[in-house]
Amino acid sequence: MAKILMKGNDAVIRGAVLSGCRMYFGYPITPASEIAEAAANYIPKVGGTFLQAESEVAAINMVYGAASGGMRVMTASSSPGISLKQEGVSYAAGAELPCVIVDIMRGGPGLGNIAPEQGDYNQIVKGGGHGNYKCPVLAPNSGQEMCDLTRMAFDIAEKYRTPVYVLADGYTGQMMEPVEFGEPLTKFPRQDWAVYGDAVSKHNLISSIYLDPEELEEHNLKLQKKYQEIEKNELRYEEFMLDDTDYVVMGFGIVSRILKTVVEKLREDGMKIGLLRPITLFPFPKGKIADLSERVKKFLVVEMNNGQMVDDVRLAVMGKCPVEFYGRMGGVVPSMTELYEKAKQLADSTN
Repeated sequence: MAKILMKGNDAVIRGAVLSGCRMYFGYPITPASEIAEAAANYIPKVGGTFLQAESEVAAINMVYGAASGGMRVMTASSSPGISLKQEGVSYAAGAELPCVIVDIMRGGPGLGNIAPEQGDYNQIVKGGGHGNYKCPVLAPNSGQEMCDLTRMAFDIAEKYRTPVYVLADGYTGQMMEPVEFGEPLTKFPRQDWAVYGDAVSKHNLISSIYLDPEELEEHNLKLQKKYQEIEKNELRYEEFMLDDTDYVVMGFGIVSRILKTVVEKLREDGMKIGLLRPITLFPFPKGKIADLSERVKKFLVVEMNNGQMVDDVRLAVMGKCPVEFYGRMGGVVPSMTELYEKAKQLADSTN
């Protein structure tokens, strides 16, 4: 199929439909509203259901119900709306229900503004709601990845029976780029754990309630084992010019694309520098970071927040080499020029 020029938010829904998503429940919020608009347009055309709920809380609980019935289902929102969904996400994780949640991050805290930020990292990667759960988190940096990683999110969600996040900044959601689409999923196997309202599934129970403490502990241990399997099997990252590098820059989302240009420019200037981009934020490439820390001189982590992913980088480095941080907040996207100058200082401060 020929490439189509579209916003990243639109690409999310087209990818979801191709992946077999037939139910969408949500509530509009800038800069994620185009996702709801596209869902309202496309999902009914393939026989699915779109419903604008009365609130974000209602939307995530509708997702819980649809997932219980074995449907491929999703919701999307931006930072304040995602906060409202957290109790429902915890319930879905506890009940082991596959679903996809898209977060198009905006400036905060509070209502903040509608400009792009990356301040939801801690909330999404570390859990967000109550209890001992984690969600796989995919971080696209282009319109193409908004489509492709959404498709991947549905597969991971169903494989491990877990909610999965697609975490993007508002810049990536609003940016228009050519996107190419693959073949649609046409077969939808019956899930043996789901409740279909028939005689075969009438004994299935979807719940996160375990009143006996030892039973709840056993359930939690089962979940932790699943997260270990996800860490082993679903790790993804991009390497760029790391083979001979002395310095490593790291960023996700739109920041990673700016950093790639910075690396190219600095390589032209003779500096041995490379980029490591996490594509999955959970699982996190801590093993790759640890390996690099054995031979490089310094890391620079760039984020559009107050410094959140950098904590995970420092944990992986374990003090083997310095880790510097550069951040912008409030919806300010760092320029290529300022990141070039900041990265160039790595060598100056080492010598």
